[in-house]
Amino acid sequence: MANGRSSKSSSKPYVFCGRLCQPRRRSGFTETSYDLIFPVKIDILTLFPDICRVPLGESIMKRAQENRLIDLRIHNLRDWTTDKHHIVDDAPFGGGQGMVMKPEPIFAAVEQLCDAKEKTANTQQSKIGNGESKVIVMSPAGRRFDQQMATELSHESHLVIVCGHYEGVDHRVIQHLVDLEISIGDYVLTNGAIAAVILVDAIVRLLPGVLGHEQSAVDDSFNHGLLEAPQYTRPAEFRGWKVPKVLLSGNHAEIAKWREEQALKRTHENRPDLV
Repeated sequence: MANGRSSKSSSKPYVFCGRLCQPRRRSGFTETSYDLIFPVKIDILTLFPDICRVPLGESIMKRAQENRLIDLRIHNLRDWTTDKHHIVDDAPFGGGQGMVMKPEPIFAAVEQLCDAKEKTANTQQSKIGNGESKVIVMSPAGRRFDQQMATELSHESHLVIVCGHYEGVDHRVIQHLVDLEISIGDYVLTNGAIAAVILVDAIVRLLPGVLGHEQSAVDDSFNHGLLEAPQYTRPAEFRGWKVPKVLLSGNHAEIAKWREEQALKRTHENRPDLV
């Protein structure tokens, strides 16, 4: 017993945010942080692994992997080709500019990563149905990604992310393999690997134990339908610009009221579509 808290009872695993977690402890005290007992598995399929590997190997994402909160694996799609030139694309039927990603290596990769039963070349393939894996393709034609979708995906146990490239993927991949097409915005990138990094970062930071304080994710912009209120730090005065007095008052009720008002004002100014 320490400070009236039982270390034995508080260290038991329990469900937090829909996941089985273990309270993180230090010097006999239970902190407001939690570690996942079963790490979330994320597989990324791309033609450019380093585009994903570098940013997801730094800072918070790096610590999440070191602490075994996520099992992140980045794969080169060419590893699932069967020809000596490792061809992953071909010209589109019906003509048109650019190249289209072929279905064979994508199906082979996803089925292997999802432990799906191997099918013969003459058998029609259906979407992965193991009940554990969600297959996503990054595409400008997909549903627009937002905080609500990030929260929903953070409850999945296994994500397989296919990064589109060229003029996109053969539509049979979307029809018969993919669960969800996602776009990160109304613009076009050079390839889907960049979008996949944004997707993974937004999802992983919501997992228990990833951020330094669980309230950090709760207070983020968009979580309550509004942008986050302005933030200030020391010094209290810089070049004659002073921090709002209410933030220095110590009155938590007034601070909360001010933040709510400022969040609404900021949203009206920058994102009126959210109000």
